[in-house]
Amino acid sequence: MRIFVCDDEPQILRQIGQQVRVCMPESAVAELSTSAELLQLLQRQDCDILLLDIDMPDMNGLEVARRLKDMKNRPLLIFVTSHDELVYDSLQFHPFGFVRKNFLNEELPKVLADCEKELESKMIHYHFRTAEGDISLPVEEIQYFEAEGNYLQIYSKEKNYRFRETLSTVQEALEHCGFVRVHRGFLVNQAVVELLAADELKLVSGVTIPIGRNYGDAAKKQIMRYMLR
Repeated sequence: MRIFVCDDEPQILRQIGQQVRVCMPESAVAELSTSAELLQLLQRQDCDILLLDIDMPDMNGLEVARRLKDMKNRPLLIFVTSHDELVYDSLQFHPFGFVRKNFLNEELPKVLADCEKELESKMIHYHFRTAEGDISLPVEEIQYFEAEGNYLQIYSKEKNYRFRETLSTVQEALEHCGFVRVHRGFLVNQAVVELLAADELKLVSGVTIPIGRNYGDAAKKQIMRYMLR
């Protein structure tokens, strides 16, 4: 696993790097003190986790995140900040988490453990059979399932599939991977939710999914916990 840490404060940079090595001793950790160094390195190497200071002098972390938004292999982004008021502005970039500099020892191990779980889930595949044959699809590529009578449609990042199964069966198989039943006819990957409203949610692809009355409260609570962690 490759982890990049970018912070303009040398002491904080060393502290984060040291703690990452303690929590993830088998990881390769690169410490960078400027956004320019970070962007140059990302042109040569992908990373799995990026710990990024929001308030930096040459280019702040929000601008860096804007440039990373369309990366094919976008890392799990953790914003590190001593300015709580900047957290709201950063939500538009869908960070995986936040760490406050004054609470590094308490918060960093927890968010790194969550990152490990998330990266492990990306290795999970969902297997199903269609008219075209047997399919094995990485769970992270699935956006949502939609019920159509006795069949389901899988909407993935690259292609859609139709196969015979019940939504309840799929829900039971994938709820531990972050899939949320938001309606009797829809099971959604919480990782692709961009906006959450009272009676619907919008995915990063632009698709709008209705929230059913019988599923709304539990679904919204779970998705909000994921979005705010």
